[in-house]
Amino acid sequence: MTPTPCRVEWAGELLQLLPERALWWPAGRVLFIADLHIGKAAAYRALGQPVPGGTTQENLARLDGLIGQHRPEHIIFLGDFLHAAAARTAAVLAALDAWRARHAAIAMTLVRGNHDSHAGDPPATLRIEVVSEPHLLGPFACCHHPQTHPTHFVLAGHLHPARRVHGRGRDSLRLPCFVSDGQQAVLPAFGEFTGGWLAEAAPGRRFYAVGGGAVWPIPG
Repeated sequence: MTPTPCRVEWAGELLQLLPERALWWPAGRVLFIADLHIGKAAAYRALGQPVPGGTTQENLARLDGLIGQHRPEHIIFLGDFLHAAAARTAAVLAALDAWRARHAAIAMTLVRGNHDSHAGDPPATLRIEVVSEPHLLGPFACCHHPQTHPTHFVLAGHLHPARRVHGRGRDSLRLPCFVSDGQQAVLPAFGEFTGGWLAEAAPGRRFYAVGGGAVWPIPG
């Protein structure tokens, strides 16, 4: 099944909300990724928790797919690239080095998030520029924490938003979602094992659920 994005217009720009839980800006050739949390499973295993392995490779494979499909010139990571200092294992760093080598021509920028402050910046070998929020790019203020900006539309992460979608009777699904609210939008977490915050309805707030290879608007 071909993934079905949802097209929106924010800050006068046409954007695509992708089922892979990422945001694509065609005119700028920019891919936005929030809350990758590379090495989260490895960090939990270091604490003695028997969580499955392979999540780093799965996350990087999903990124490979997006890059192959959209051919971005720039990837902006909206914070929390690495999960924790314990995530910097030899296996995780080797996987990242191999992934970066496959995409050497793409510019990459990390807007430092709260987990990055504890995990440390990505290794210099990855050639990822690290900046503080807000990082201005075209009409967008690239941030990790949701906030307002006086002149730019904010793109953020951090909250890992989700929304409950109800079926018949008591049936319901909890799905990751994009949330737009005035002059800001929050992306769902891209990484595995990231959990989710049930976003609340508010006047003017719009939700876009992610599931089954598609993104679609849902009632607030």
